[in-house]
Order: sequence, then structure tokens, then C-alpha cells
Amino acid sequence: MRILFISRKTIFLVPGGDTVQMVETANELKKMGVEVDIFDQQIEVDYMNYDLLHFFNLTRPADILFHTTKSDVPYVVSTIFVQYDFYKYLSPYSGMGLATRLVGLDGIEYLKTTLKHGLGKEKLIYFPYVWKGQKKSIQEVLINAEAILPNSASEAKRVSKSYGIEVAEYIVPNGINTQEFCFTEDTERVSNLLICVGQIEPRKNQLNLIRAANQLDVSLVIIGNPAPNHRAYFEECKKVATEKVTFVTRVKQKQLIPYYLSSAIHILPSWFETTGLSSLEAAYLGCKIIVSPNGDTKDYFGDYATYCEPQSVQSIKEAIIGALKREFSDELKQVIESNFTWRKAAERTKECYQSILAKL
Repeated sequence: MRILFISRKTIFLVPGGDTVQMVETANELKKMGVEVDIFDQQIEVDYMNYDLLHFFNLTRPADILFHTTKSDVPYVVSTIFVQYDFYKYLSPYSGMGLATRLVGLDGIEYLKTTLKHGLGKEKLIYFPYVWKGQKKSIQEVLINAEAILPNSASEAKRVSKSYGIEVAEYIVPNGINTQEFCFTEDTERVSNLLICVGQIEPRKNQLNLIRAANQLDVSLVIIGNPAPNHRAYFEECKKVATEKVTFVTRVKQKQLIPYYLSSAIHILPSWFETTGLSSLEAAYLGCKIIVSPNGDTKDYFGDYATYCEPQSVQSIKEAIIGALKREFSDELKQVIESNFTWRKAAERTKECYQSILAKL
């Protein structure tokens, strides 16, 4: 069985959770005897060398259609379906806020894709996308896919509701690498230390988090690089931050371990998360978790997390106060070990491949 993984053009230039998901899944599949190549954007692909193509990021349909229209090889899609409608609440009178209200989610994605091409920031490699648009392009991807692999049942429902296309679903949960995040040293936790790991951008909502932390007797460490198109947001975060807040540039996953072990709480008050991989990692290493309920976080954290409303600084503040008083429960770590590892994700992914190839 030979599989080709294909994702967005910037998957390694601007790494994110989807980068981790793709690389870790590939590594685990290889251990299970599946041959996996990750597409190098610089070379031509001989599609016929592969049994299946596996795409990541449904919201990048032009990147997918570029390949599927050149090949008859069957394919599946890990949807990683993030919705950006929060812009209309975050900044209703800004350009993005007004545009979101006027043209909707698919319209916003279309504008982002075409503007990036027009400004020379990211080349559009499938030009028919210009007249097909975002929604029809995604529907075309779904109609011809053998299956989709959403990261939760709620994500699967969101895809179905948004595009009305019936396609086989294999729920493949996100996870952590339990070998990477094993530890033996006894690190002392700082009782009032908060950590937030993630790319610095409006969706992750670090600005409201900083505003909340400024009002409390806590220290906050924010680890991550600013998103390429959100430097102004990063500068605003730094401007608002007091001496209680420390910014650390993005580090490799292994280098996150000491931060997780010494922090009392990991907080990711995002406007939307399919999972929040850093929340899983932090919980596995003993941090109490605060997340937003927006997206699919409840599918992963259930009653083990404290939830906050991202639009409300007061809600974030109250969630921090509540989590500081709460004792950490090892039950969430056990849930993660049983359900949310990259090994589990790879097993489920391989089941999908085998089912599809058995029918062809």
C-alpha cells in the first residue's frame, strides 16, 4: 500500500497543527507497514506510483483540484475544517468583519485565495477556481472523494451541513505522540503560571487572553510565531501586555515539555478550534486546561476542561480564577492515552485505506 500525502503549499514554511497531524500520521503509518510519501512542492508527481492520494485541508480546494484533475488515482481528504465566521464578531466594522457579513465564509476564503495570488504572496495553481469559487470547488472535491477523515463527529456534521454532500466518513481523532511527551524528571509547577501555545493570530485570541491576565496575579507565557498576515495583531498584543506576559518564539515540540511541566494551566481561548493540539499535549503533561467551546473542543475534553467565551475578557478571567482553584485530574490523561494518540489516528486511517482499496 503506497500513499501520497498532499497539503497546502505553506505546510512547512508556516507550520501549524495540520503540519503536526500530517507528519505524525505519516510516521505512525510507516511503522505499520504503509508506504507514505509527503508531496514535495518542487517536483512533478507520478500519480500512478500510488494507490491513494491523501489530502489535508478542505478549505484549500484549489490545491486539491490541481492534483485530482490531473489524476485518476482515488483520494481521501482530512478535512481540518476551520470556520472563520468569528471575524464578523471580532471586528464588525473592519474590512474583514464587513466582508464576512457581506459574502459569508466561502466568500471570505475565495477573497483570501485570490488576493494572495494577486499580491504575489501565494500562487494559485488551479486557475478554474477563479470562476468556480470556493463553495463549488469544495463540493467538487467532496463529490469525487472516496472518503473524508474529519477529526471529530462534530466536524463531520459541520462539513455535511455546510456543503450538503454525502460522502463516506471515517472519524480520525487528533492526538499526541506519547513517546515524544514521556518524561521522568520531577519538575516543580508554578501555581500561578499560565501558558498558551499556538500561532499568534486573531483566531487564537491571545489579545483578550492578555487583557484578562493583566487583571490577575498570574504570569503568562505565550509561545508561538505571529501568522504572516497578522503582524499588526502581534504588535497590538505586545503593546497591551504588561510585565506579567512573556513572549517566546515557536519552539520544537520536545522543547515545549519543560514549559508544560512547569505551568499550572494551559489556556487556548480561541474563537474556533477543531482540537487544539497544544491543549492535548499540555493536559497529558499535567496542565489544567482552559479552552473555548467553539468548534470541536468538547468532543475531546468533555467535562475535564474549563470553558470560556472568547469574546468576553471577563469570561476568560473567571475561567482562569476557577481553574486556579481546581485540582488537576489524571482522568483526562488516561482518556488521551486511550483515545487521542497518533497511533490511534494511524490505525483508523489505515482502516479507511483498506476499506477503500478492497472495493476498487
